[in-house]
Amino acid sequence: MGAKGFFTDTTICIGCKACEVACKEWNQLPDDGFFFSGMSYDNTLDLGASTWRHVEFIERPVALSGQETGLGNFSWLLMSDVCKHCNDAGCLDACPTGSLIRTEFESVYVQPDICNGCGYCITACPFGVIDRRDDDGRAWKCTLCYDRLKDDMEPACAKACPTKSIHFGELDNLREMAKGRVVELQEAGVEEAYLYGADAAEQPGTEGLNAFFLLVDKPEVYNLPPEPVAPRKQVKQSWLALAAAGVAMTIVAVGAVLSGVQQS
Repeated sequence: MGAKGFFTDTTICIGCKACEVACKEWNQLPDDGFFFSGMSYDNTLDLGASTWRHVEFIERPVALSGQETGLGNFSWLLMSDVCKHCNDAGCLDACPTGSLIRTEFESVYVQPDICNGCGYCITACPFGVIDRRDDDGRAWKCTLCYDRLKDDMEPACAKACPTKSIHFGELDNLREMAKGRVVELQEAGVEEAYLYGADAAEQPGTEGLNAFFLLVDKPEVYNLPPEPVAPRKQVKQSWLALAAAGVAMTIVAVGAVLSGVQQS
């Protein structure tokens, strides 16, 4: 069975939030966002335990022809964000109970009946995706609609997307589709179009994402880390830094002792 995932083309997202609604409805997630956030049309603000699909509304100041950038001159960037189901998943490494598993579809799934709410997975996620609910303390995130996949159905968000901004399927097929779309956009004059997390070569810190994106601005603009890294990959570097610090401290201590001996 081939690995499955999402390719999200942000250039054709219209911000309708159909994916958010479909996700909540199918997965019976608690409601949220019923307050004035001050963030334009973005009422849910971020991914979390009760928001597994989040439509970002990003305002960019732009300079119109013959004018300087001003308060009234801006363009929209829209993106439906989701758990990346990283190929090298930090949350999976950090879970001490075996609650997080890799499914037969290569997605990362939280087994709620095993989760003990320790929160280690939360700090290990380089994207800040997974979170705990206030009511039960357990960790929750996108399941890639695992129950639907087992019945050969596509995830609710992808099925509901009216513009096909969200594509679901075999990862190899999605990557080929995505590369073709980038070429199409660049030939049409959108030279800034590129893929974020499509494979390990572009994102070695997570060895690629099973939910990747087509973007037209820097990752930070979309609230995405430019170089996400699974914490396990930083262990060697941390030990080397600790060893170097230990050697430096030893040298300083020896130097202090020798200096004291010479003075006496």
